[in-house]
This record gives sequence, C-alpha cells and structure tokens, in this order.
Amino acid sequence: MNKDFWKNKKVMLTGHTGFKGSWLSIWLQSAGARLLGYALDPPTDPNHFNLANVVNGMESVVGDIRDINSLKKTAQEFDPEIIIHFAAQPLVRLSYELPIETIETNVLGTAILLETVRSLKSARVVICITTDKCYENREWHWGYREIEPMGGHDLYSASKGSAELIISSYRRSFFPIDKYNEHGVAIASTRAGNVIGGGDWAQDRLIPDIMKTFIKNKPVIIRSPYAIRPWQHVIEPLNGYLILAEKLFEEGPKFAEGWNFGPTDEDAKPVSWIVDKLVSLWGQDAKWELDSNINPHEANYLKLDCSKANALLDWRPKTNLQTALEWIVEWYRDYQRGGDVRTITEKQIYRFEKL
Repeated sequence: MNKDFWKNKKVMLTGHTGFKGSWLSIWLQSAGARLLGYALDPPTDPNHFNLANVVNGMESVVGDIRDINSLKKTAQEFDPEIIIHFAAQPLVRLSYELPIETIETNVLGTAILLETVRSLKSARVVICITTDKCYENREWHWGYREIEPMGGHDLYSASKGSAELIISSYRRSFFPIDKYNEHGVAIASTRAGNVIGGGDWAQDRLIPDIMKTFIKNKPVIIRSPYAIRPWQHVIEPLNGYLILAEKLFEEGPKFAEGWNFGPTDEDAKPVSWIVDKLVSLWGQDAKWELDSNINPHEANYLKLDCSKANALLDWRPKTNLQTALEWIVEWYRDYQRGGDVRTITEKQIYRFEKL
C-alpha cells in the first residue's frame, strides 16, 4: 500500500472492533487517514480493539450492520470516499448455533451496507470482505479461482457465498461498470485464507485457542489435525485490500470484481504442522492433545489461487508462514509480560512495511 495515498482520505470501516478491522484501523491511522468505524462492541474480552486503544485516533460508532437507519445516518453524516466492510458473524462453528443471526448479519448486512452506499454522495470505493469459504468446496488439491462457483456446507460458508452473489447483483443492478461515469462507484469483494496474527481472541479458532491455552500453561485440544488451510498473517490480506482500494479509486471499474488474497502453496499446511511449530516456538513444556469429541463438519482441504492478484495488482505475500508464527508468538509473549499491545502491533506493521 502507498501510505501517501491514504493521507486525509475519508475511510469508513464496518466491523472495526474485530480482529482484522482493529489491525487495519491502526494501520490507516498511521497513514493519516480520516477514519470512521461502525460496529458492535468488541466480541470478546480481552480484545485487540481495547487492548491497543484503537479508538484513540478515529471516530467510533457502536451500531448493528442490520440496522439500516442507524447505518445510513452514520454514513451520510461522515460521507466517506472509501468503505471497507468487515462486519460479519465470522465463525463456522457458531453458525451451527446461530444460523439465522449468521444469515442476517452476513447476507442482509451486506445488502444493507450496499443499499447505504446508494445514498452517499462522495463514495467512490467499496470493498466487501468475505472469505475463502465462500467457494463450493470440492476438496480439490489446487487453489480456487475467482471464477469458481459459490457454495457452502455450513451456514457460515453459505452466508458468505450468498453475500458474494448480493455484491455481484448490486454491482450489476445499481453500479454497472458500463455506467461508471454516471455513478462513480467501484465495488469489489475479497476472499482471504485463514488469517492469523496477534490480538485474535475468538473462540473456536485455532491460533487464539492455542495461545490462550499456552498462556494458562495447559495442553491445547485439537479437533482436526489433518485439515489443510491456507495460513497467512493478518497484515498480508490487509495490504491486498489497501492496494485494491487504491486501484479502484484511481482506475475504477477495471478492478471492480472478486479477488483472492492467499498465501503461497507452500504455506497451505495441516493443523498439526501449525501446532507443532507453535509448541516449539512457545517452549515451556507446551503440548497438544487430540479432541475425542464428535464435532460439526469442517472442510478438510481448502486453498486459493491468487494468480489474478499477482498479475493485475502486483500483490504477493511478503512473509511466509514461519515468520507469521514467530510474530504471533512474539505478540502474545509481549501481551503476557504486560507490554504495550499497541506498540507491538505498530512494530509489526512497520516491520512489514520495511519488507
């Protein structure tokens, strides 16, 4: 990303109190963006948003993405140039417990966001964040391309596939590329791999479960040791989103479509590999055990083909999985010692920028 581009840009983030949203908020603050966040209160305690004092440097509004009147009022008063939509129910296992809420938040919430955009005067760029799980997973050993069909076994995946269809329909219905000169809005969607990094405290997510358990000096319980995922540090897809936003702002409809941002094939690893590496990096007699319970269905194999982003955005990962895991252990170790969470977050962002 080009930090000069973002200086004084009016940027609205939904879901800024979440893991990815809080990291991006800090990064955009460091770039001098004029930032507004709209989200529910942080979903966990502890959480990265509060620990890193993310609110100090932006305007933050508490609101539900499903509340169209509240969202419209907030957005119209701020009138952003760029909108990045993170707000979601982001967990596969929770979608089994809260199927209707998952659908309302991820599908209806996306439609409400895009309907809100129709009422704005200065909006030029909209990026909706979905997930690699939006694809109909056939357990292929090659990466899914942006042209693959949407699908989903679980409600979370189905909701994200549905959100992709909503995004495409709104783009074609209200912001068609061939009429860009009339409406001036470029809309894209992005699908990242399994995003990992310091400050994630979500339940039923691998890295937070491991780190929380290691901090308590207990063995971590692993559900699916042989499941293979495309792992990447949170900074990597965020960098992709920002590069894409710059392209959409400067060149418009040429980039208004779906994009994959995932790691290299070498960093699509089984869960057991991740756990073993973290056990080694953490030390202190850390260990893991296999979960003997019956668990809901989760995909066994999933990775992304990012050839399009490589070729057209000149985007590619700057770190590898080993580095990502080292940064994660560094982050949680610093937190465990009572260090300044914002400082360690900014330090890792700066280290990434230097790459």
